[in-house]
Amino acid sequence: MPDASTGRMKLKFILFTTAVILVILAAARPQFGSKLREQKSEGIEMMLAVDISNSMLAEDFEPNRLERTKYAINKLFDGLEQDRVGVIVFAGDATVQLPITSDYRMAKAFAKRISPSMASVQGTSIGKALSLAEMSFSSGSGDSRVIILITDGEDHEGNVMQAAERAAEQGIRIFTIGIGTPEGAPIQIGGEFIKDEKGDMVVSKLDEKMLSEVAQITGGAYVRSTKQSIGLDEIVKSINEMEQTELSMMRFEEFNEQYQYLLIAALVLLLAEFLLLDRRNPLLAHLNIFREK
Repeated sequence: MPDASTGRMKLKFILFTTAVILVILAAARPQFGSKLREQKSEGIEMMLAVDISNSMLAEDFEPNRLERTKYAINKLFDGLEQDRVGVIVFAGDATVQLPITSDYRMAKAFAKRISPSMASVQGTSIGKALSLAEMSFSSGSGDSRVIILITDGEDHEGNVMQAAERAAEQGIRIFTIGIGTPEGAPIQIGGEFIKDEKGDMVVSKLDEKMLSEVAQITGGAYVRSTKQSIGLDEIVKSINEMEQTELSMMRFEEFNEQYQYLLIAALVLLLAEFLLLDRRNPLLAHLNIFREK
């Protein structure tokens, strides 16, 4: 066919093939970027204050008090939907490990990392932990604020009740979980048991009296952990009965879908392929666009 254009045929093939590839990519529904949207819901803000002092390594709970606590926290986050959570770790001092958030996946990741090595100062200062928790709630959370204190109750500072009274004045409820046994257990670090200045083995015992008083002052509740349950389930039931407030949170939504742009490009290419003649146009014959060299 003398008037047939090999170059034009090649171009039509390239246009058609590219259009098909774009359609296939569009079918995969590619997404780019992200959207940040404000979402309002009814819920509670809760700060978890977790004891990471050496006494939490006592093995009256298997494998030890702290590991059982981390397991229970992980289960707690799995059951949340509209509440916001934050995590404070404390020993001789207190630190915000995770600011208030509704990102439960991130909260679980932070909870897994909790360990006594995070403590810059050993000891147990429950008062500092409660004071820091009181300041860590977001503005506008109203009376729907809860502190969940998880500890063996051994306090070395003595300012716990003052912190509890301040929380009560602000309408913050403190729920306490005592983990450990009244009989206690020795503390083992690196295969060796901790001993006091006299060389006697240190035995960490649960102090339920102080934890009960803290909860009572603020209108919360005290739960003693058992080897079957850490106590978070019982506390969550009580929290769910509280009056909830409207919480405003910013969420990253799904990435913006961009498949429509690929379809438009494919349609343009198919249209160009359709309009492109298989034979040479006499009016364009003098041009070298499709001429083979």
